Amino acid sequence: MNSNTFTRRISRGTLASAIAITLSLAAVAQDSPRLRTPRRAVEGKIDIGNLHIASAAAASNPNTAQGPGPGPRGAGPGCDVFPAPPSVGATVDLSYFGPSPSSVDRSLVGPVQLLNTGPIDSVAGTITIPLYLGHMLDGRSVWYILTDVDDSDVAAELGLNFSAKLTFAANAARTANFDVNNDLVFNQGTVDFSPVRSVTPGPPGNEFPPTAFQPGAMGDSNYSPLVQVVNAAGVIYNAPIVAFNVTADQINFPNGNVDYSKVHDQVLAIDPVNMTVTLNLITGFSFGRPVWYISMDASIPLAAAIEHNTLAPLMANLPLGRDDSFSSPIERIFLAANGPEEGGCANPLRQGLSADLADGHRPNNVLGGIPTIALDYSPTWDAQIYQWTPAAIASGYRGQLREEFQILTFVQDGLLTAPGGAPFTTSNFSINCPIVIRLD
Repeated sequence: MNSNTFTRRISRGTLASAIAITLSLAAVAQDSPRLRTPRRAVEGKIDIGNLHIASAAAASNPNTAQGPGPGPRGAGPGCDVFPAPPSVGATVDLSYFGPSPSSVDRSLVGPVQLLNTGPIDSVAGTITIPLYLGHMLDGRSVWYILTDVDDSDVAAELGLNFSAKLTFAANAARTANFDVNNDLVFNQGTVDFSPVRSVTPGPPGNEFPPTAFQPGAMGDSNYSPLVQVVNAAGVIYNAPIVAFNVTADQINFPNGNVDYSKVHDQVLAIDPVNMTVTLNLITGFSFGRPVWYISMDASIPLAAAIEHNTLAPLMANLPLGRDDSFSSPIERIFLAANGPEEGGCANPLRQGLSADLADGHRPNNVLGGIPTIALDYSPTWDAQIYQWTPAAIASGYRGQLREEFQILTFVQDGLLTAPGGAPFTTSNFSINCPIVIRLD
């Protein structure tokens, strides 16, 4: 190691600590005096279930509903994959069981919270995390969250997910600088939350692809959730915008009933006084294990509309298809086009985009590597849509898949293809889905 390399490493590590402290303070000390209230009056886990957060208004048609859609709990075994306690089938009470192995080694079986910036409500299926306020160069307000970062020291300090792959995402990141108050000032990238989300499914049994769609939030051509802080070591953060160009009183919905013409569709409650935001969690799988994640942005309108998230055109600059090779900023996510949908959430094998568009619940996507399971995690997911072949369906082989290499093996065996029978590969769009918790 030469002296220049050593100096760069020390400088980046020193800056990492400074950045972490700066962002922690920025969450509780903003321009307005009313925004200087600390996030918590009492340290420790907050029982979000006691805050009586109102759910997004129910709609008779989930494909025209504004807001996050149904949560991950209680709908049935095809939509709620929260693990049963180990006492099921045993002759002793749960209290007789020792702690989960994951409490000793995070790679072992058991729950592990990965995004550690706030409490998870396991009953409601939500997480409440810090809300940050920055500004554009012209002074417009930017309300955002932090979920991932490419610096391991900052990740450890702030409780964010570490993603080494984000280092290769600079071409798809907007830029920002800290001002004299150590608040972020963004150079470009805006979001309009006023559009009305809608999706028109295809015919029953073939709801995907839809015949029409409109995202509920539209970023301009320079918008990406990724931000490179130029005057702080060039660290890249995942910092999705949740509200834009609005004052605190316009988005003060601490108990729910959110105005989705001003706020991101995945927000269930937003409190600009105590600087917190509560987000809906989404069910998926990673290497066979159930997980919850959040869905914030997508690179194409179709995905943004189905995902109830923001269209982020700058994400189109992410190179796709390279998976874990050098300079790849992405990890793969697998989406079934035509998985089992009969019976809806009552069907324990339910999965896929057609199922999502048929009943409004999420499609049970399969994620690649996440922290504690693999080293290749990235919150920017290269979407790969697969379709069960007519022959596989006719033979009764169609089911719910939960693991990346199971899917790749079924592709190799001819059971799965890309939509329309095309060769399986990237579907040429990406989704920003930060991991929150491994449930088992």
